[in-house]
Amino acid sequence: MRLRRAVLLTAVLAGLTVGASTPPEFTGASPTGHGVVKQQGVVRSGDRPIAAAEVTLLQAGDRPGAGARPLARTRSDAHGRFTLSYRAPGSPDTVLYLTADSGPSGHPHSRTGDRVRPVRLVAMIGTGRRQGKVVLNERTTVAAGFSMAQFTQGGEVAGRRPGLQNAAAVSHNLADIGDGSAAEVLTSAPNGHQTSTLRAFNTLADILSGCTAGETCESLFALAGRPGSPAPRETFQAVADIARLPGNHPAELFALGEGRDSYRPRLAEAPDAWTIALRYVGNGHELDGPGNVAFDAEGTAWIVNNYTFDADPRRSACGSRILSRLTPTGQDVPGAPYRGGGLYGVGFGATIDPKGQVWATNFGFQGTGCPLDASLLYRSVSQFTPGGRPLSPPQGWRFGDIVQPQGAASDREGNIWIANCGGRSVTRIPHGDAVRARNIAPGGDSLVKPFGVTVDTRGRAWVTGNGSDSVTLLSPQGAPLRSITGGGIKRPMGVASDTLGNVWVANGGAVVAPCEGTTPAMVAEAVEDIVTRHVDASVTLVRPDGTTPAQPFVNDGLFLPWGIAVDGDDTVWVANFGGHRLANLCGARVSACPPGLRTGDPISPAGTGYTSDGLERNTAVQIDPSGNVWLANNWRTIPLQTNPGGHEMVVFVGLAAPVRTPLLGPPRPL
Repeated sequence: MRLRRAVLLTAVLAGLTVGASTPPEFTGASPTGHGVVKQQGVVRSGDRPIAAAEVTLLQAGDRPGAGARPLARTRSDAHGRFTLSYRAPGSPDTVLYLTADSGPSGHPHSRTGDRVRPVRLVAMIGTGRRQGKVVLNERTTVAAGFSMAQFTQGGEVAGRRPGLQNAAAVSHNLADIGDGSAAEVLTSAPNGHQTSTLRAFNTLADILSGCTAGETCESLFALAGRPGSPAPRETFQAVADIARLPGNHPAELFALGEGRDSYRPRLAEAPDAWTIALRYVGNGHELDGPGNVAFDAEGTAWIVNNYTFDADPRRSACGSRILSRLTPTGQDVPGAPYRGGGLYGVGFGATIDPKGQVWATNFGFQGTGCPLDASLLYRSVSQFTPGGRPLSPPQGWRFGDIVQPQGAASDREGNIWIANCGGRSVTRIPHGDAVRARNIAPGGDSLVKPFGVTVDTRGRAWVTGNGSDSVTLLSPQGAPLRSITGGGIKRPMGVASDTLGNVWVANGGAVVAPCEGTTPAMVAEAVEDIVTRHVDASVTLVRPDGTTPAQPFVNDGLFLPWGIAVDGDDTVWVANFGGHRLANLCGARVSACPPGLRTGDPISPAGTGYTSDGLERNTAVQIDPSGNVWLANNWRTIPLQTNPGGHEMVVFVGLAAPVRTPLLGPPRPL
């Protein structure tokens, strides 16, 4: 018996001395010789220190299911402070994070049998060494849980680059791990008091504090658990589960935080769903009418704009001549935005080919009163290197009879497909060789106002005809195969393909594409009086053989649908030009949806979608490698036609299954 106790004691001590004990001073992270790094910090709940928490520094796994690797472990002292010493990993891409495990109110002795400690506070360090102390509290845990939602399983973090690394960086847009406060990006314009995101973030932190105090853990885990999956057993996994299905029990979760005021400001009432949506503006004077976004292999966001930036909507704006490029955390990539190559008033067309080259279609958008003749500028496509240098000439590439181009897509062979909204045709650029571009016109009225384009699993192109209530199918070589109507296809805009060979069509209903005689002012007039969901707002599934269900998919999350995207789980995301909402539908791979849902059923709240007061009139929606959902605030809610453009990209953190980028047809899971 004594031998058994001795062995057990040795094992426990070994587990607690992977890292050093805690001295009273904070000196930050510093080398201690032979590649050893010292990291100090403090564990708190609100302003209250948590003593005797088991603090662990972990190296995130480099692929799903790989598991995290502990690098050092210790306990916090009576003031919540700790110090860890560890050997720095060799790879600069390694993601590090800290966990602090304790029982309610910081009591360490809460393990019963195989029951884990219910309180796990987390701070994402990310890549590289952390200079200065680290605070772990409820805010840093909410930031970690949302940003790492798609990379967290069983309380451990693992995933592939660049999604994992980018997600860790995004966590620092939510919480400052240096002092445990809300981060500057979250607290300042265009976020801060301009939207409700900061209040939602703080309210979530207050909800966690109830469990930290030992009062609400059981209720929190029961409410946060995803249907059909085991309930979370600690607070970090609970946050990640909330982030992945934010419409699950929002009011009941809100009630858990009532009466708590550790974190302010907070929500006065329960939201429709617990989403965290950040607005990004780059350098603050570049985005004006962002129309679409495409992600490169590293997850940086290439954004096309309708108009030249002007904060005053009453001043006439001509077409934008820049190509924006933001880091995954919303700042300009050094050297961006880019100019040249014939850019002018790009609309919905942005794509990246297998070589990383960026293509933007020059629609010729401009505000009323601009003195330029748009008809001289809307007949081209611009091409840029992965570094932002223009490859197209100053007038853009003008081969292939391009006219008012809108949607664009690259396939895996590097063929570029362009929907000519003003030309009843499609331009195909074989292998990205612009001088070989050719025009494909099905003829008659089968394809009127081509708008969106996608490529399916067979390399076939599908093009929406907004003016013909149709979708046209083209062979990989560009031969017209058939025109699909019915199934509720009405004023289709965006189109996206899934991994099963289906395509998904966003039916704008009342949205008339602004080409072939229709002006943006006419579009504004058509939608200005629509204050509730239009009866023809819907989504249509088109099967690989061109057939459709008898009826489209309809719910109140759809309000003038425009853009559409499919994530790594084949679920469907819809951007709306009205209603300030994002919709999420169960896709054709029903096993990836919450139990009981069928194809086309809403995953987001059926009555509202995922709403956000950070949204305006949205065109594009795209998924990045971290599972963040990006939407373009293309127009202001009340658009003055001199300069109707919105000025932000809105990013819902951690909401979707990540995809590998660039997007070359159907999504490829990361």
